[in-house]
Amino acid sequence: MENTRNVRFHTGKMVRLAVLVAIVIVMANTFLGFLPIGPVTVTLLPIPVAIAAIAVGPTGGAIAGAVFGLTAFLRGFGLNLLGPSPLVIGLMSIDPFLTFIVMVVPRIFVGLIPGLIYRALCEKKGKTSATLVACLAAPLLNTVLFLGTLGLLFGNTEFYIGDSATTASAIIGAVVLINVLIEAIVGFIIGSAISRTLVHFFPGKIKNSGRKKEAAV
Repeated sequence: MENTRNVRFHTGKMVRLAVLVAIVIVMANTFLGFLPIGPVTVTLLPIPVAIAAIAVGPTGGAIAGAVFGLTAFLRGFGLNLLGPSPLVIGLMSIDPFLTFIVMVVPRIFVGLIPGLIYRALCEKKGKTSATLVACLAAPLLNTVLFLGTLGLLFGNTEFYIGDSATTASAIIGAVVLINVLIEAIVGFIIGSAISRTLVHFFPGKIKNSGRKKEAAV
């Protein structure tokens, strides 16, 4: 009986992960994943990544984040229904390998870290508090890790110090002022609402201490 329950549990996790990865791909290839605001575009893709981290676990979040990053990287080859990304194309012209790292690696941690945060807080504070913090962490991590990696790997290139009007300094200024706030708010509201519903119906395995805490929430 216990083995049957474990099989159903893991099967359910794989199904949820497959659905969320499909959602990431659809959003990345349509305007559902992006919110244009003035000169910048806010990405909504951290939302399904955060949901995967919560509903499936840190590994599921990392996989969804990797898919998010791969879809961004492939835009440099025009392999996207939305067309090529000028940012990715510009980075690709300097170093394709480093571009891959910038686009993919930070997004893996965008899924992994919120999953770890949710798991740790769930055992101490309950599902609701853990969900709220994890869904807030995902969009913030997406911006901080992406910009940090971009600056680390391309800080000394013409992408940053060139005279073009689309230099990284202008892009980063717009991102920091607008993207962080909007992505955090939207991701927090939508992600936490969906995630909390999912963990209610698919509670997973939580230690007894976590259950006691949850009862008090």
